[in-house]
Order: sequence, then C-alpha cells, then structure tokens
Amino acid sequence: MTEVALAPDAAPQPPAVISQLLEKLGVAYSTRLDHNGLPAQRRVQAVLLEDEVGAILILYPQDQLLDLNRLAELTGRKLAAVKPERLERMLGKHNLANLPGLPPLTSSPCLYDERLLQNEHLLVESGEPGVLLEIASETYKGVLLNKASAARFGQPLAQIRINLDRPDDDRAEITQAVQAFTARRIQQRLEETIEIPPLPETAQKIIKLRVDPGATVDDITGVVETDPALAAQVVSWAASPYYAAPGKIRSVEDAIVRVLGFDLVINLALGLALGKTLSLPKDQPQQATPYWQQAIYTGAVIEGLTRAIPRAHRPESGLTYLAGLLHNFGYLVLAHVFPPHFSLICRHQEVNPHVTPNYIEQHLLGITREQISAWLMRFWDMPEELAVALRYQNDPHYQGPQAAYANLVCLAVNMLRNHGIGSGPRQEIPETLYEALGISREKADEALSKVLQAEAALRDLAAQFNSAN
Repeated sequence: MTEVALAPDAAPQPPAVISQLLEKLGVAYSTRLDHNGLPAQRRVQAVLLEDEVGAILILYPQDQLLDLNRLAELTGRKLAAVKPERLERMLGKHNLANLPGLPPLTSSPCLYDERLLQNEHLLVESGEPGVLLEIASETYKGVLLNKASAARFGQPLAQIRINLDRPDDDRAEITQAVQAFTARRIQQRLEETIEIPPLPETAQKIIKLRVDPGATVDDITGVVETDPALAAQVVSWAASPYYAAPGKIRSVEDAIVRVLGFDLVINLALGLALGKTLSLPKDQPQQATPYWQQAIYTGAVIEGLTRAIPRAHRPESGLTYLAGLLHNFGYLVLAHVFPPHFSLICRHQEVNPHVTPNYIEQHLLGITREQISAWLMRFWDMPEELAVALRYQNDPHYQGPQAAYANLVCLAVNMLRNHGIGSGPRQEIPETLYEALGISREKADEALSKVLQAEAALRDLAAQFNSAN
C-alpha cells in the first residue's frame, strides 16, 4: 500500500495541545491518516511505565517487542505499565485518546530504543485516533529527544520464530521450554515434566456421547444430572435472556428439549468441564477481556459465521462452536504449566499492545499457547478438528486439513479484536480468509452485529461460567 501525505486543507488536525506544543518547539510535521500499510519500523510505540520510584516514558519502533527483562537490566528497576485509569485521567486533561510519543508532553524521564532513529521519517500518534504525525528523525532526535536516554531493549519481531507449520514438534518444544526455564531458575524451580491433570470424568462421558450416533437426549440428561453444578448451569443457560425461552425452565431435560438442543448442550457442557479442569489465573493483563466473556463471544460469533457458510461446505456446527469456546484455552494451560512466569507474560502484554500474545510467549517461553493447547487436545484424545482449530487460529492463510475450523476461529477472533474484545492489536482481515470459508464480508459483519446486539445477555452467560469456575 502506498503512503500518501494529505493536502493541508484535507488533513485532519491533531489535538490543539499537540499542535501548540509542536509549534512552540518549532517542530515541523505533516499529518497522515493511519492505515495498515504504514511500515511498523517507522511507527513510534509509546508506553508509560512506573514503579515506586516514579514513571518513565518508553519509546521504540512497532516492529519490536518491548522486553521488560532487558529494561530491568538497563535501569535496575522493575517497571510495569501505568494503570489504565491513571493513564486515562492524564490523557483526559488534554482531551487525548491515546499517548503520543512526544517526551515534552510529560514530566517523566524518557528512554528510547536507538534503532528508532534508523528511519529518515517517523510516524507518531497525535492523540487523535487515526491521525499520525510525520516528523523527520533528525528533528525528532534534536528537539524531542534532547533530554532522553538511548539504549537497545527491544526484540525485533522478525527474530521471534513462531512454530506455525510443524505441529509434530509441539511436544518436544513444550518440554524444551519447561526445561529451559528450569535451568534459568526464574523465581522458582519448574518441574522438568509437563504436569497436566487427567481429563475430567464428566468430560470423558460427554466425549463418548459426541461420537455415539445412537446417543439420545436421555443419555446427555443422565450425564448432566450426575454433576449438580453442571445441571444447574444448563438450566441457567436455558433461562438466560439470550435464548428468550417461553415459560419457566423446570428441568435439565426441559432445558435441552425445549430450548438448547442436544448439540449445544453437549458442547457447552464439554467446554465448561474442560474449563473447570484448570483454574482461572488470579493475574491477567490490564484491560484484558475476561476469559469466559471472550470465550462466549467467540463461540457465539462462530455459530453465526458457520450458519453463513454454504450448506454443502459447512463444517460441523457443534465442533466449530466448541472451538470458539475453547480457542483461548492455552491461556489457562500456560498459567498452569508456567505459574512463576505467567505474571511476566501479562506484564509484557500490557507494554506491547501492538503485537499479538503469541510473539510475547515465543520470546519469553519458546512456546505459544496455541501449540500447548493443541498438544493437550490431542493428549486428551479430543477431536482432531479441535486441535487444528486451536493450533492454527493465528494463521489467516492456513489451508491444511480441517482448515475451515482454524479459519473460522481466526476470523471470529480478529473481528472481535477489531471491536475491542480480546487481546492484541486490531488487524486488517485478508479477503482470502472470507473466500476460503465461502462467506461474504457483509454476511460475516451481520453475524458479528447480532452478537454485539446481545451483549448484555452474553455477559450474563459469561458470568455464570465465571461463578462456576
């Protein structure tokens, strides 16, 4: 995509406080509309970190991942992202929507990655969404960075090799990652083996019913009723405003026959049984979408997307919904397998909002949540479609076996992420992904819109999962 500088009369203007500051400092700049084609190495990522000593502004190019360990070595300080509420108050005083990479705007000291200045011109957030400031690097360094310190603390994303196409290596890489952290002795010693709990008995029974062509409503009712918590959950789902069931739900069988249906109960119950296997971690990244809320939203969007696929090419709807429900299961597995280091992953997500979590996990652990969750699905003898969906959900161009399942999760996750639900930056969805699924962009947007319109009811469903965990 070609960069086009806007004519002065057509260019949106930066906020008044920014234009006045740059005018006062004598900084020449032009404005550009933000779009996905702009090179990441020219874009200035600004993040405000703090500890008990105070705040510090960190600047680095968006083609890098901010390494908090390296930053701690350089500064001797254990820095973390400023709380979102505090940052919002600071920006709100100047009517700014985001943090511009302009050190004179804050009273905090500034540290920047020296590779930021390797480009002739830099693109800086203006504080107005969608509007960037283009400033010559020489001017940026001489005027805006004249009191800042330079160092090298970013990790180029191009050097972080994520295993996208070698699923047979997953087990070896998981074991290697665990052993590597054992050797480093970060915080505490990790066990040299992967300790994963066995598949819950209820989940085992449900899986058998999923593959039994003769299974009946009586069979699933019997399984659900042997687990009081699950039985209460199913009745609560059926009574939820999201399903708008007429009359009162009086029993598990009533909930299945009259409202939810066999397939939906099978997959909701299986998702809950697996979710309860691993506890929700107490720590999480700031501003993260709660685990079950993200899971329920993704399952609901995939449900709508699956219906939009032409019937002749439509994958199994129950499995696609389950893939959406469990798409972020690797988040729970990482917290279980790498407990001393999970907080470090969270802190890195907070200061690297411009990259997807898999880059952070690959950099810190040598393994991603997608690899470890897909391996676990196979370890538990779950359907292969599910393992593929979890493993390749970040690859919009995946065309291997069972591609529809991975493609659906990829599309749903990115659509929700572009509406502020989930973790990671907003990204342009390639047209080839829609074409691979046989879905028009309009039909996909329509499926998403229906889910967003039912936001309150879906939040209630997610709250029920949280209380049951």
